[in-house]
Amino acid sequence: FGVLMIVEVRACPNSRKPRVEEFGGGLKVRVASPPEGGRANAEVVALLAAHFGVPAGSVKMLRGASSRRKVVEIIQ
Repeated sequence: FGVLMIVEVRACPNSRKPRVEEFGGGLKVRVASPPEGGRANAEVVALLAAHFGVPAGSVKMLRGASSRRKVVEIIQ
């Protein structure tokens, strides 16, 4: 087991269609959940896990839990 990658993520809460897109050298993650009570962060983790084909426990938010700009570690 080891680090697959560390990626910069821009979260976009309250989106109509949840998805992961490439954006300026990182990823833009559009989520339907509002940024309240950690719900948007949980959806960001779930979408990234599905996108990279790893369990949600393998996606760890390193920085930016209360910001739109986040740094996420994906472990294989």
